[in-house]
Formats: sequence, C-alpha cells, structure tokens
Amino acid sequence: MKYFFVLILLGSLTANAQKEEENVKTPIQALFDGMRKADTALMRSSFAPNAQLQTIAKNKEGQMIVRSENIEEFIVSVAKAKEGALDERIKYDAIKIDADLASVWTPYQFYYNSAFSHCGVNSFQLVRLNGQWKIQYIIDTRRKQGCEGQ
Repeated sequence: MKYFFVLILLGSLTANAQKEEENVKTPIQALFDGMRKADTALMRSSFAPNAQLQTIAKNKEGQMIVRSENIEEFIVSVAKAKEGALDERIKYDAIKIDADLASVWTPYQFYYNSAFSHCGVNSFQLVRLNGQWKIQYIIDTRRKQGCEGQ
C-alpha cells in the first residue's frame, strides 16, 4: 500500500512538471505564431517589460560578434513582412525551471517565403510575472551550413 501512494505522488509530480513545461512554451509559441502571422500584438504579448534580444553571428569582416536588437524594432520589422513569409521552425531540446525562472534551448531552422534561410539555436530565459511566463531574454546563433534537414 505504501508503494501505491509513492507511485501516485510521483505520477502527480511528473504531471505537474509537464504542465509547467507546457506553460513555459506558451509565450515562445506565441512569438513564432506572431512572426508567421505578422501579428505584432501576439508578439508583444510574449515579452516581459525590458526584454532583451541578441544574436551571435559573424560580421562583414568574418569576426564573431554579439549584436543587440531592440525588441520594438524587431517587432516592427516583422510587421512589414507579409503573412506567412517568416517561418521559424523550432524543436524543444531542453527546458529547465526553478521557481519563477525558466531556461529553454530550441534548435531551429528559419524559412523566408518558404525557402530555407538559416539555422541555429535559440536560448530563452523566461520569468513568471503575475502568474504568466514571459520572455525576458533571447540570444541565438545563426549559420547557413551544418543545418539538419537543409
């Protein structure tokens, strides 16, 4: 009987952890749905106040740099694209949660007007604000070679 209760407790903990992971995915999915739809309101709803966006990429001289991008400028630039033009396809590789902080690692492939553009990895840091997960920080890599399924 004691083992039965332990199994029920473990099952409950696993179900709660899976539900919380799905909650963490919600703003990430809204961001990419918003990009595909060119929906600025949906994209804005994904971010925490003062969120940050950075990219690790090579500059024109071939040097690796970290480039910061203003979230609002990013959203406005996406709004200029026609609906369906921007399609970032992600896979959830790792999700870590501690209290009101979550870290999510998502390899991706990016398509522009249905043509492959580049791939890389997104690293998200999310915070739970007023009971909802919001993206606080994104840093990504971008490359054209070494992409799975290219």
